[in-house]
Amino acid sequence: MAAAATARIRAAVVGTGGIVTGSHLPALRDHVDRVDLVAAVDVAADRLDAFRATAAEGGTFAVTGYSDVAAMLEAERPDLVLIGTPPSLHREQTVAALKAGAWVLCEKPLCLTLAEYDEIAAAEREAGGPYASVVFQHRYGSGAVHARELLAEGALGQPLVAHCQTTWHRDTAYYAVPWRGRWETEGGGPSMGHGIHQMDLLLHLLGDWTEIRGMAGRLVHEVESEDVSTALVRFANGAMATVVNSVLSPDEVSRIRIDCADATVELTHLYGHRNDDWVYTPAPHLRDEPARQRRWRTPAADLPSSHGAQLTGLLDAIRDGVRPPGSGQDARRTLEFIAALYKAAFTGQPVRAGEIVPGDPYYDAMHGNHPAWAPKAATATTKES
Repeated sequence: MAAAATARIRAAVVGTGGIVTGSHLPALRDHVDRVDLVAAVDVAADRLDAFRATAAEGGTFAVTGYSDVAAMLEAERPDLVLIGTPPSLHREQTVAALKAGAWVLCEKPLCLTLAEYDEIAAAEREAGGPYASVVFQHRYGSGAVHARELLAEGALGQPLVAHCQTTWHRDTAYYAVPWRGRWETEGGGPSMGHGIHQMDLLLHLLGDWTEIRGMAGRLVHEVESEDVSTALVRFANGAMATVVNSVLSPDEVSRIRIDCADATVELTHLYGHRNDDWVYTPAPHLRDEPARQRRWRTPAADLPSSHGAQLTGLLDAIRDGVRPPGSGQDARRTLEFIAALYKAAFTGQPVRAGEIVPGDPYYDAMHGNHPAWAPKAATATTKES
């Protein structure tokens, strides 16, 4: 249901760890004129108490603490639930919030499989919400909005060649956290947990993909999932792209580059971007046309990519009772892309958009029960059945 234009949104957070305290809480503070944070849920009492104290600083939010999501939903009936728990909990908590009538903003990945995504979609209401959105904050900086507008209107010419790079570094201590590196709890490796942001932004800029070929490996870390993946991608508009996801890279960088007929647009950053991180280079035949190049310049207003920038659009959608960006088929496309990357990498065969449907092993598990990649228990269950 659409909220009244003057109504304040009653919000709750599920999980009070670093991502919620460091990103979601500042985003809520940025929108204190529209939102009241009324509740928080965490199974760790000390972490919950610390979060409540931080939220109360400056008299901003008076937050009631809960150890159970169902109890919080029953007692508070929030309009919006922000979820920052480990990935294996996302589907259950998102569905519970939707069924309680709350809109959801959930950390990536929204869920672990396409089957889980479709279960979440079934819990949404057909019109007016509530809807579930994924945190894809890199779409929302002013530089990204400007680049997408230029590409959509053809101001850079036909997109031709692209590169998407998430080359980060994670050590063995990072994987000592029990739920990391495991299919059942994290859903995948850097393709699912790290590169998902840049891959989502690439799809946001270039549109629908049609075919993917991939490779994946465990080169350093002793984990179930991969620690590096690469892909070749063809888009519906004819553009071709390379994609690299790694947690093995000492020189960490996040990068997207799109070569169009008239200009190259390149974004280089790490965990977030501003206008200055976007660079436009004209093709030789346009280097003497400054008027055309002026159109490419990023806007004077510099809105960094952030949870707060995405929250603005979500609050507007709640007010208007419309589906927000980063939800529905828009977000499902990114998850399908990752499932297809895994299928292509593990089978050695090209995968086309739309082919992973119910009955396909990669619909129900990102590892597809592949004997070289699935956990031994999953492989044994498949053989027995």
